[in-house]
Amino acid sequence: MAERRLAAILAADMVGYSRLMEADEVGTLARLKTHRLELIDPAISKQRERIIKTTGDGLLVEFQSVADAVQCAVEIQHRMMRRNADVAPSRWIQFRIGINLGDVIFEENDLFGDGVNVAARLQELAGARPYRSASGGLFAP
Repeated sequence: MAERRLAAILAADMVGYSRLMEADEVGTLARLKTHRLELIDPAISKQRERIIKTTGDGLLVEFQSVADAVQCAVEIQHRMMRRNADVAPSRWIQFRIGINLGDVIFEENDLFGDGVNVAARLQELAGARPYRSASGGLFAP
């Protein structure tokens, strides 16, 4: 039976996934799995929230609080920036993240509805976080 509720939805997607997979499938998957295990999943668990679904390069997470969703997103972005510091820019793993507070329909361990759709659209509009090059200039892959 479907249940309607208000939720903070975080939608995340890896930037340049296809390009990275084309260049190095095994290495890209291994690095993504490591980031999930060591950083992303623990950041979500810290807020006592849960991942609703994952795609190859993305995820959908339900939070009870917008503040918790934002705190989680900021932690992921900052820690990914540090992890990419010693990696060539062409191999950076970055995430676009969108967050929305809205009504959702919870059914069969999945979320549906406009609240989810808006979070996904915001994620698509989010730019990759720029990084400073060794010369100090800002750029994004």
